[in-house]
Amino acid sequence: MKKLLILLLIYTATGTSTQSAFQTGEYFKFRIHYGIVNAGYATLEVKEAVRDNKKVHHVVGRGYTTGMTKFFFKVEDDYQSYFDKTTGKPYQFVRKINEGGYTKNQEGFFNQDNNTVLVKDYKNKSQKTFTVTENVQDIVSTFYYLRNHPKVDKMEVGESISVDMFFDDEITKFKLKFIGRETVDTKWGEVAAMIFRPYVQAGRVFKEQESLTVWISDDENKIPLRIKASLAVGSLKADLDEFRGLKAPLKAKK
Repeated sequence: MKKLLILLLIYTATGTSTQSAFQTGEYFKFRIHYGIVNAGYATLEVKEAVRDNKKVHHVVGRGYTTGMTKFFFKVEDDYQSYFDKTTGKPYQFVRKINEGGYTKNQEGFFNQDNNTVLVKDYKNKSQKTFTVTENVQDIVSTFYYLRNHPKVDKMEVGESISVDMFFDDEITKFKLKFIGRETVDTKWGEVAAMIFRPYVQAGRVFKEQESLTVWISDDENKIPLRIKASLAVGSLKADLDEFRGLKAPLKAKK
């Protein structure tokens, strides 16, 4: 049950495009199932803020458990990112989480000119500066940066793309493989989707390196429709349950 929001965010790779797949006001809500249990929800909302005297995207992501799951394993996650509307490069991230008693309260500030990120750890009352790669992303900005990748809907089956992502005080090389296309049955009707399989680290959470599969709408929006994960214990599924503010209408057949 840990890292519910993370599973919803990490699903594709890097790049930039002249036309954005999203806009201010976009909102997603996902229903998360752990086996047959309705375990919780995760939301993502695109807002607007000002950094370095210019308007930037401010995305707020939250994940939380509900019902009986909340009593057995309480999750309250708050992930935020401020990133450039044109380049997609992050200015700042927030990570405030409580996952079954495992807590973090951090804020990171990127210096894109010097390729560094200053991480302030409020829980431990410390701060440290890390050297990062030139096009590094944080975990939330990655999700949106990837949706604008110029090749994301032109990949051949088996082809992979990758991105450098700063997470847990280190750079992770995230790799994504394109699996194919199929139609997904959603509450709005049948939606054409692209299937991706991110390479994740096997171990305590996932069964193996390729345990995560995601379905992305094969249209201008590139929105996540479904996510499935085989965990070390059990399985997790997340379905898009609500949305608003899309850049283009969702193409669904009843």
